[in-house]
Amino acid sequence: MSRKNASFAADLAAGIMPADETVSRRSSIGAGVLTGRENRLSELASGSVVTRTHELVDPARCRIWEGHNRDYALLTAERCTDLIESIKAQGRQEMPAIVRRIRDDPTYDFEVICGARRHWSISWLRAHNYPDFRFLIDVRSLSDEEAFRLADIENRARDDLSDLERARDYLRALGTYYEGRQKVMAERINVTESWLSRYLDLARLPSELMVAFPNGQDLRIKHVTALKPLLKPDDRKERVFAEAARIASVRIEGVPAEPVPVVIRALARAADAPKKSGAPKRSGKGEVITSPTGKPLIRVDSKDRKGMRLTLLLHAGGSRHEAEKALTAILDVHWK
Repeated sequence: MSRKNASFAADLAAGIMPADETVSRRSSIGAGVLTGRENRLSELASGSVVTRTHELVDPARCRIWEGHNRDYALLTAERCTDLIESIKAQGRQEMPAIVRRIRDDPTYDFEVICGARRHWSISWLRAHNYPDFRFLIDVRSLSDEEAFRLADIENRARDDLSDLERARDYLRALGTYYEGRQKVMAERINVTESWLSRYLDLARLPSELMVAFPNGQDLRIKHVTALKPLLKPDDRKERVFAEAARIASVRIEGVPAEPVPVVIRALARAADAPKKSGAPKRSGKGEVITSPTGKPLIRVDSKDRKGMRLTLLLHAGGSRHEAEKALTAILDVHWK
């Protein structure tokens, strides 16, 4: 309570209590104010309370740190819908972004360490009928390695950051800050080496394999355990790369891509050594006829003296031409 307010309260009290009680009341109010201030100063001095100065700035004066773990180019109004709606409902940005001041670029005053989605959302709102919104920032003094660890801690539990974005950030940091020493990096970010290894494996998947997935952001850590074994030995790897290229070549724009598990199964089938083309001399029940590259074409469901029942495996990776050749081979063997 300010001195003016304390005096006003005491004067009000004086009208309803004796003079000696009024003096006592004034003394107690003054003592309480002084005690509160002393306690606050003591807390600040001891470090138990930390104060920070936040600023509201034009987001156009802020650039995204090149080491930021989020791919800013992938942000859209759809990916930021929850944050945009929250800012509109609150009338402001509630959580400040962490930035550091820069002095070597006349175009920008700050560099965003944590808060790319907040920066994108405020920028989008300012361009879409909310020009008065400003970007709330918390200015820190940080080294690059400190900035990396701080951004990692803030975003590690967030679902809106994909596993691939996080994995590529870890791989970059491993070489940039930790000289390739995985154990040191795991200790610095307080995770196990095995946990970190799975992310690094995801980031290291070769581009020849990644072309099979039109949206790499759909890949998860759990998929690495199925994909990594397909890359050894070299002959399996080459077959997998060829299948990935084929999948990419037949993809039709505007048509939803196959789910990740389906693509992985196709790659796994391609990794096996090619089998002989065409039907065997006598096809048996349950047998699968494959293409020269090992892709399933036809399954023999039943066979008796009256005939055969076949299933065309239309979505197993083979072509129509290969299926026609396989059917011809079956007819040559069984049709009398």
